[in-house]
Amino acid sequence: MLLLTKPSAAPLLFLATAQAAQRTPAPSPCPDGEYTLSAPGITASFIPYGASLTNLYLPSAHNTTLDVVLGFDNASTYSRSAWHPHLTGVPWRYANRIRNGTFSIDGETFHTDLNHNRGLDTLHGGGEGWDWRIWDVVSHTTDSITFSLVDPDSKEGFPGEVVAEVTYRLTPHQWHIRMTARATEVKTPVMLTSHTYWNLDGWRNTGSAGLVGEHELRMSWAGRRVGVDGILVPTGEILQNEEGGVFDFWSAPKQIGQDLGSDGLEGACGTGCKGYDTCFIFSGSVGCDDGNWRERAVATLKSPWSGCQMDVYTNQQALQVYSCNNMNGTFPLMETQGFFEDAERPRTVQKYGCVVLEVEDWIDGINHPGWGREGRQVFGPGEGGMCFRRCMIFRWIGR
Repeated sequence: MLLLTKPSAAPLLFLATAQAAQRTPAPSPCPDGEYTLSAPGITASFIPYGASLTNLYLPSAHNTTLDVVLGFDNASTYSRSAWHPHLTGVPWRYANRIRNGTFSIDGETFHTDLNHNRGLDTLHGGGEGWDWRIWDVVSHTTDSITFSLVDPDSKEGFPGEVVAEVTYRLTPHQWHIRMTARATEVKTPVMLTSHTYWNLDGWRNTGSAGLVGEHELRMSWAGRRVGVDGILVPTGEILQNEEGGVFDFWSAPKQIGQDLGSDGLEGACGTGCKGYDTCFIFSGSVGCDDGNWRERAVATLKSPWSGCQMDVYTNQQALQVYSCNNMNGTFPLMETQGFFEDAERPRTVQKYGCVVLEVEDWIDGINHPGWGREGRQVFGPGEGGMCFRRCMIFRWIGR
């Protein structure tokens, strides 16, 4: 869920406005298949391909409207572009990496599609994960849309059928996300997330050259992280984020770019890479329908330039922070973004030009039983299934 509020608005506004959301029928989708939803202070567009967000429009401190998420101008590009870095969609059945594309359930070993690192691991559900498929539109109104998908047994190597549903809903200044997945046949791993690429300046801040280095990030509950090897597969270690260190976003807000040149980040995003591609672990536990999940922000991202602050709420217990280390100036911005008044400015996303806040559970937990994640990552028929909830809150912070 995304929530855009002014400084005087408390989180209780979320509860009130969520209950008051309109339920009037929405018009038909645009000819290119996009569904555009709106509520006061926020407009968003979605497509069935990957149940993906394509645009998110927010007001800025410059009396302009900014499109703050990465995407393609034409909805059909999502299905045919080689430049599809799990873009703003739903990368399931199991998000992030699976070591060797292998896991075991009740003594039986399964092998998933090795689509990453030249066949060394599975990433985001395999080569035809859920963000590469067309979802059904179950219902939609002026401010909400629900997508569904039936994932068959053995698809990408995962056991058993899974039935999934995603509902996106807008209320004044807010975006709510609720995702559920239910195993219908046998036990199977399920880990849900959404995968949005953010730039709260809409790639229009000339002072930062379109980068997110000046964005401030704080994760007050993230005192630990998952240790990884040179291809970002977990080693089994759970590491402490030392106060004042390069992974310390918990003790105080810190600019994303503050430590990007530090030797302490060498290899943090893989061998030979400096940047963040890190699974931060939150303390505490909440359930999908436990009201307490709304009461604490697990992450806050803000841009002094645009005057926008985003608070992230979730019932999940980890967050992968990716600082767009692999962007190299070839991914095009949309017509709604960037320095379109200045022909000399690049119309592409540069390295560190965006940030992904991928809320999920502990990555590759199915291969580390000592972590005790099975109850949150492996589900069988009649067990209720996996439920993911997320909320982002935007507040004005001034310039």
